[in-house]
Amino acid sequence: MRKLIYGMNLTLDGYIAAPGDDIGWSVPSDELFQFWSDQLQATDLTLYGRKLWQTMSSYWPTGDQQPNATPAEVEFARRWRDMSKVVFSSTIDKVDWNTRLVTGDAVAEITRLKAEDGGPMDIGGATLAGAAMRAGLIDEYMLATAPVLVGGGTPFFTALDNWVNLNLVETRTLPGGVVLTRYETRR
Repeated sequence: MRKLIYGMNLTLDGYIAAPGDDIGWSVPSDELFQFWSDQLQATDLTLYGRKLWQTMSSYWPTGDQQPNATPAEVEFARRWRDMSKVVFSSTIDKVDWNTRLVTGDAVAEITRLKAEDGGPMDIGGATLAGAAMRAGLIDEYMLATAPVLVGGGTPFFTALDNWVNLNLVETRTLPGGVVLTRYETRR
């Protein structure tokens, strides 16, 4: 059975995007960027909701060809392009870059993918992750909490029907006051 991990950058008040889908507050330090790049390398499959897919696919397919791309960005872009991805959406009809589109029941498909043999899966996008949270499918949460308050926007956590008890796995402070925390779901 695969492990499902939900992790993103978020504000201290719990948002992954400020109003208007503004993520300008979330520029990562080199160390945080490397953490996410290493996480990507350790991931067998990434699951995206439509909005996050559109954000990622608007830049990373050619991120390594940008004139001021750092070596870390070049590495991340190549990893991103090469890795297997699944996008869940009923409003788009085409995806590229080693990606498969699922238009049906996301929870059923995520459940099926978790039951397969293979390495860890990451899930990204608040709506998709929210559905997986409510279904009890997320095994680990990774929060890179930035010291900024935005007052509203897209929350990292969704409304839940039941409590989810967690065990703290790791805490570390990164440059810029970002606190990285990892929690495993207590089953």
